[in-house]
Amino acid sequence: MPLPIHAVLVPQGPEHQAVCRGLRHSAPQPKVIPIPVGPGPLARFLTQWRQTLGNHQQRSVIVMGLCGSLTPRYRVGEIVIYHGCLYKTIMADKLLQTCDFELTNQIAKILNPAAQVKGLTSDRLIYLAQEKQQLRQEYGAEVVDMEGFVALKELAKSGVSVGMVRVVSDACDEDLPDLNQAIGPEGRLKTFPLAVGLLRQPVAAARLIQGSLTGLRVLQQVTTQLFTDSVD
Repeated sequence: MPLPIHAVLVPQGPEHQAVCRGLRHSAPQPKVIPIPVGPGPLARFLTQWRQTLGNHQQRSVIVMGLCGSLTPRYRVGEIVIYHGCLYKTIMADKLLQTCDFELTNQIAKILNPAAQVKGLTSDRLIYLAQEKQQLRQEYGAEVVDMEGFVALKELAKSGVSVGMVRVVSDACDEDLPDLNQAIGPEGRLKTFPLAVGLLRQPVAAARLIQGSLTGLRVLQQVTTQLFTDSVD
């Protein structure tokens, strides 16, 4: 049977564009919803979006996008399927939000042999290799993003089944430019601070750009695969 997805949530910008390209030849097409970057902006967005859900609308969604690796096991361009996600916090409790078990298994059948992983959501861009390795040790997570935990937590309030598929765009042993100042409070990238951040660290910037291009290409491919294949 076809993958029972009504909507795809994906960070706005290049990731959203890659998913839309991947769906060009899919029928029927799920609704693709661009979401803001970062836990705070996303929580506010989803609070409003949940109010638009009817009894039979958007009851199963996939969150897609790019992520960073926290372990040498996963390199740039690899596809990962989340089974759950933690939130990076100073609190002692490390609460885990889990993806829908049945939907995750359906996704895994289509994307076999993609690995299932535990993700970690951060409220800022993790750009230093040393910090990535520290987070791996502290949380036991394998990849990091800025939306996963919040998406799972907020959508669970409306009984929405959530699956999560991401593509690794940066390795655990490589530094990236510090682009945190380029992320606005509304969850959008600001062009000028982004350009300044890239120019200040040209080697790291080249690494980020190359990894992002690879990740986006695979994200487009995996979107096509998810919505043209079927599960038994």
